[in-house]
Amino acid sequence: METSNKPSPIDAYISTFPSNVQDLLNQMRQTIAQAAPQAVEKISYGMPTFFLKKNLVHFAAAKNHIGLYPAPSGVQAFKDELAPYKTSKGAIQFPLDNPLPKDLITRIVAFRVKENMGL
Repeated sequence: METSNKPSPIDAYISTFPSNVQDLLNQMRQTIAQAAPQAVEKISYGMPTFFLKKNLVHFAAAKNHIGLYPAPSGVQAFKDELAPYKTSKGAIQFPLDNPLPKDLITRIVAFRVKENMGL
């Protein structure tokens, strides 16, 4: 059986951005993967997505931020800690010119894992 050197859809998505944005997207991807090692990567709604029984979290780059989409429950559960960031019902915006809050992202993803697993 041949193995393919074709990049994954998420690799292809990340490769379309400038190097500084690629770095943040890769950091986001790695942080989510470490927090949810059993999740599967895919593209959903045109965004990199981690799937565990159902969509766990999405992330994406925009002009001025990296978006994390942990569903409304993921935003609501951490609303106090997310106060420094722009949020909406199911989205969090992390500015491109600031380091990603990896510890917070890890805890949000862990919360979503528990939700998706029914724990």
